[in-house]
Amino acid sequence: MNIVRGLRPLYALLAGAIHACSFAPWNLPWLQVLALAALFALSARAISARSAAVLGFAFGMGWFGVGISWVYVSMHVYGLMPAVLAAVATAAFCAYLAVYPALALGLAHQLFSRAFARLTLGLPALWMITEWLRGTALTGFPWLASGYAHTDGPLAGWAPTLGMYGITLAAALVAGALSLLALPRQEHQPHRYGWIVAVFVLVVGGGWFGRTQSWTKPVGAPISVRLVQANVPQNLKFEPNGIARAFTDHWELMQGPRVDLVALPESIFPVPMQHVPPSYLQAFRDYARTHQTAVIFGVFLEEPRGHYFNSAVGYAPADVSEDARLRRYSKRHLVPFGEFIPPGFRWFVDLMKMPIGDQQRGTTAQPLALAGQQVAVNICYEDLFGAEIIDAWHTSGPAPTLMLNISNLAWFNDSLALPQHLQISRMRALETQHPMLRATNTGATAIIDARGEVVAQLPYLTAGALNGRVQGYEGATPFIRYGNWPTLVLAGLLLLAAAFCRRRDL
Repeated sequence: MNIVRGLRPLYALLAGAIHACSFAPWNLPWLQVLALAALFALSARAISARSAAVLGFAFGMGWFGVGISWVYVSMHVYGLMPAVLAAVATAAFCAYLAVYPALALGLAHQLFSRAFARLTLGLPALWMITEWLRGTALTGFPWLASGYAHTDGPLAGWAPTLGMYGITLAAALVAGALSLLALPRQEHQPHRYGWIVAVFVLVVGGGWFGRTQSWTKPVGAPISVRLVQANVPQNLKFEPNGIARAFTDHWELMQGPRVDLVALPESIFPVPMQHVPPSYLQAFRDYARTHQTAVIFGVFLEEPRGHYFNSAVGYAPADVSEDARLRRYSKRHLVPFGEFIPPGFRWFVDLMKMPIGDQQRGTTAQPLALAGQQVAVNICYEDLFGAEIIDAWHTSGPAPTLMLNISNLAWFNDSLALPQHLQISRMRALETQHPMLRATNTGATAIIDARGEVVAQLPYLTAGALNGRVQGYEGATPFIRYGNWPTLVLAGLLLLAAAFCRRRDL
């Protein structure tokens, strides 16, 4: 018996690794539920809150050790960090993220002694809450949050009402119900099968129904777009001729039949805009004027001196001179260690040798008026944060009609980060029921419609231009209106229900 008990953390580690395989590029939503159900079933056998937390930590190490192994690439290959130190830093980051599932399982065991209340109510609620905490604490890192695995499953129908964390809660409720099957036959035999049926009917059935509901509607005529993916290697962006190469590569891919909007990736010029040759910027303005095409591209803005903003700058056909009002969006949610330096960690950023590693946050989510659309821009991993993306609908100006993500994932080579990021953008489209355009350096450059479906995509790590059409949408989903608050309230009610069951000795 002790041998079997000692193997449980290993089983949890394996379940976590399987859990990581439920996300893109595999897109196996039911595998996510089954892996989580296996973890919950293992925790039902834990003899203490500490042993339950160990299981959660082991699960997290398998989950993130497989799922975000690409962090090592950015630190060692491009950050030039020694291999051993990069491996240690990656493991330490995974260990930090694994604290959150450990917290969920440990608290559930401590608060709810009876297995039925713990597995069906308390643990699903705590799982969602700790996932939300992982996405908010210390600026947050919700990459591979459980709900993202369900962009292609029935639970995706909850996205417009409850958002990604609502899907996380739904998946945890289903996993908790399934884990009841691992309890001894004499425990809760009369009502566990009824609970399983009820959860599937309400949660899964509710998701199917949600997929039939439209909260937004098309507005205006579709526009034609060209999304450029130049596939510039990260180690060449900062060479002496890097700026000239960046202009040439993107300029050539911009050419073609007239379109309404041309979108280029994040930081195509990896320097402040003042250091970009004026002839390059004038060429973009002339292109916009002569082709009657809006152009948007990524560049840094320095204002005042020494204060850098990772920005998107847009030119409309009327913006023919340098004196025209600058249409810009500056990134608001920065990456720790890569874009801003937490107190006491300048040595780490210096060790990684990342140019412009200490940036400033943008102040507004105001959409940009381009190509007859109100374009809600987000830069790179900003689209992980659904509650911040919807800020664009809560500004004083017109509401967005579509979203645009510009990214540079060349830091991560041909890793899981690329398809995972595409899946994240799909979730934002599901939550808002508005289309999402993605213009990236190495992938995934894609057009995502208002139902979260990828309608066109360029291959990863290839240079090309994606031409297509996109329809703007108007209206607001419940998630746009209320964000994550309804899901947090639901989780609180589940915890109260679990506490009630504890008093009734269930």
